[in-house]
Amino acid sequence: MKMDTAATVTAAAAVARNPSAETCRTIQVILSSVDRAAPKLAAATPLLHQTLHLDEDDDGDLFIPPLNFAMVDNGIFRSGFPDPANFSFLHTLALRSVLYLCPEPYPEPNMEFLKANGIRLFQFGIESCKEPFVNIPGDTIREALKFVLDVKNHPILIHCKRGKHRTGCVVGCLRKLQRWCLTSVFDEYQRFAAAKARVSDQRFMELFDVSSLKHIPMSFSSSKR
Repeated sequence: MKMDTAATVTAAAAVARNPSAETCRTIQVILSSVDRAAPKLAAATPLLHQTLHLDEDDDGDLFIPPLNFAMVDNGIFRSGFPDPANFSFLHTLALRSVLYLCPEPYPEPNMEFLKANGIRLFQFGIESCKEPFVNIPGDTIREALKFVLDVKNHPILIHCKRGKHRTGCVVGCLRKLQRWCLTSVFDEYQRFAAAKARVSDQRFMELFDVSSLKHIPMSFSSSKR
């Protein structure tokens, strides 16, 4: 089944009321006519701050996405660690949940933002390691995926520190569950990890067994026939 050509998330309400405004901040998520046979065309692409035109809302707040922010699928987003400058942007997503993949306590400003907006925090602490001493806990990734698959938690934001390795592994395993080929899974992972891509992460995704998760219903765009 093919998806619509493009979906645009925009925070330009003020501009809509003022057509003469010169700039607005528009984030475009491309869902280029793709079916299951060629999923890599729909792979998420990180949004770089310097490529965005930012505008202010009525309260003068800038809408700035977190590092490595992107839409994964309907109701699922990914990013690096959000800081207070990103809160106004995150508010526009109407999040229900945040899946946090670091072991460190969540910062107090972030907790206050979640509480103020009724957002639930699910923490699955995965230690940050560098090759060759990388130990990715498969059971933890599997449990985290159960929360991602539960549509009652959507919209959900998945994030670690940089949105590269831990987040990349969770999204990569989700893609396997969506029946993406490994080439497409690795291509998306490398798009976010860039020069920091790890062979160990890709090996983990290749060997990850999704059979225990196949009974969980999925309502994502790229899982529909």
